[in-house]
Amino acid sequence: MVENLWQDEEFALNNALDGLVYRSRLLGKDRSIANAFGGNTSVKLQHPDHLNRKVDVLWVKGSGSDLASIQEKDFAGLILADMLPLKEHESMDDEAMVEYLSHCVYALKRPRQSIESLLHAFLPFKHIDHTHPDAVISIACTPKGRELTHELWGDQAIWIDYEQPGFMLSKHIFQAFQKNPGARLIVMGRHGLVNWGDSSPSCYAATINTIREAEEFIESKRAGKKIFSPAVVASAPAEKRKEILLEVLPTLRGALSKNVSKVLKVDDSQAVLDFVNYQHAPELSQIGAACPDHLLRTKRVPLFMDWKPEDGVDLLKQKLAAGIEKYAEQYLPYLEEYKKAAGFEMDPTPRVILIPGIGMITGAENAETAEIVGQIYHRALQVMQGSQSLDSFISLTAEEAYRFEFWPLELYKLSLRPAPAEFDGKIVAITGAADGIGRAAALQFAREGAHVAILDINFQGAEKVAEEIVLKFGKGRAVPIRCDVTDESGVIDAYKSVIWTYGGLDIVVSNAGIFRGDSIENTSLKDWNLIQSISGTGYFLVSREAFRIWRQQGTGGNLVFVGSKNSVRAGKNVISYSAAKAAELHMARCLAEEGGEINVRVNSVLPDAVLRGSSLFTDDVKKWRADSYGIKPEELEDFYLQRCILRTPIYPENVAESIVFLASSRSSRTTGGVINVDGGVAAAFMR
Repeated sequence: MVENLWQDEEFALNNALDGLVYRSRLLGKDRSIANAFGGNTSVKLQHPDHLNRKVDVLWVKGSGSDLASIQEKDFAGLILADMLPLKEHESMDDEAMVEYLSHCVYALKRPRQSIESLLHAFLPFKHIDHTHPDAVISIACTPKGRELTHELWGDQAIWIDYEQPGFMLSKHIFQAFQKNPGARLIVMGRHGLVNWGDSSPSCYAATINTIREAEEFIESKRAGKKIFSPAVVASAPAEKRKEILLEVLPTLRGALSKNVSKVLKVDDSQAVLDFVNYQHAPELSQIGAACPDHLLRTKRVPLFMDWKPEDGVDLLKQKLAAGIEKYAEQYLPYLEEYKKAAGFEMDPTPRVILIPGIGMITGAENAETAEIVGQIYHRALQVMQGSQSLDSFISLTAEEAYRFEFWPLELYKLSLRPAPAEFDGKIVAITGAADGIGRAAALQFAREGAHVAILDINFQGAEKVAEEIVLKFGKGRAVPIRCDVTDESGVIDAYKSVIWTYGGLDIVVSNAGIFRGDSIENTSLKDWNLIQSISGTGYFLVSREAFRIWRQQGTGGNLVFVGSKNSVRAGKNVISYSAAKAAELHMARCLAEEGGEINVRVNSVLPDAVLRGSSLFTDDVKKWRADSYGIKPEELEDFYLQRCILRTPIYPENVAESIVFLASSRSSRTTGGVINVDGGVAAAFMR
């Protein structure tokens, strides 16, 4: 049951646009009322124009904004007197409407107005809410929607048959209201709800009360009956579900990422399992999206797998690959028809995959969007249950759905997105990422669009880096994972965590290391083995498991080793470290040979003297190195500067730049390569 969240005290403190911002945020806070980026709200206020004349201004949600986080600057302002003459037009196409409204602008440098702005302009109310509540859409998505609306609200409600948003829908709503001016709400078939009020509090209350009435109506019809029943598939136990998904996700991600790299999210909640196991789910899931607002995120239908856990993982992999290919084939004719309107490439693969006994997987260009897709499909499940409680579920026809999905006014929102960054949708795992070079690389990858797994034996440090990335670049963009690279099972488990979080893997930066040394006589076997286990065994394990994932995923990969100047130049009193770093470099070259057949590139970065920002150069290490050179610890940095040609210090960010370059498309023809980031140590020049 939706709650009335209105607080007069908060309203008094957040009264922008006569409470429009506060009201909109309250509506967006409950996703059963307003989906992410869905719905629109408005208010009509008087303001002075550029000549200081009083004019009525319609403030309406701007295109592409989300009610849950909307700000005053996200509302478009239009001069109402310039809009109202359109009520007299018999018809108007989309392009003409948009062109006309561009001349009605009151507030400059604002987003383009909602495509449903005329609906708000034509209705004679100060405050208007247009939402897509689960309960009301449940009524609107039944064959008896008109009759049920009348049964519940009588003449207090206006019913409008489905029509694509735009001029004609706004005109028909206005005409219907003229015939029933005493109505208090409008239900749009297979679309949504409109409420209004003289103030923000009364408008909000009207919306909430209408939704609660619909919820109570549905519950009375349902009478406690379980809707998604009977189940014909038994859910696999939770651990078994995870085991199956971990084996399947890289294959699935590879199939989904042939056009655009995807991030995958898993949902095996009870609500999802109840649906995917339901006897009629295969047919019900293919009827279509619950409303136009849903299909923009989920596409018209999900991919529903004809499979059950006892059929085995191998068959599931085969069916997923075949299902995605068939889905794309069926989608492509519509893409061909509408791609000229889009003006950019669109992806033909499904965004929602439903697997009986296992759950739901959603895929999108980033983790946040993949999560939103899942949230919206949960809303669809609620609508389907509601509709079936009342009668049966119907949706837009395929033609109506594709016409809306590829509608130029909706595609305009997509055109507002910034150009893709280098690593959009890419998944990067970095070992030793809690500080120093690893942290700098993680931040740089995230800055260029990647999702980053922060692997480190220092889990608290990894958490801090992940939090920093999420704060700077967005929800879901980093995950901390404890990983001891010398522990085989630990490395395997770390990669499982990456797959479970993001669905697969594209780039690995093998960076974990330790810096110790002494003369040969004083080097203990314990210290020797410690360094070899981290820089030798650790790099081997991290590489082996990455190769296994990349082979399964089938989309290639990038492996970057962080070696050292000591990989190619002998170092006094660092035999164990230098030997291990030399082995790393040769390992990378061997892996470059192996990686070619599965399109995996392997390259190395060789830094030197990265004294700042790294836990490797502790005070003890600095003293030890200074003693080796017969200088004081405070003279060490200058000593390193003097021995390199460029006489410049090396910082973690400098090394990160080279790591990111080697993982990028800018080095797509390079494998087995080496970049020195040492300021120019002549003795370490590659030969």
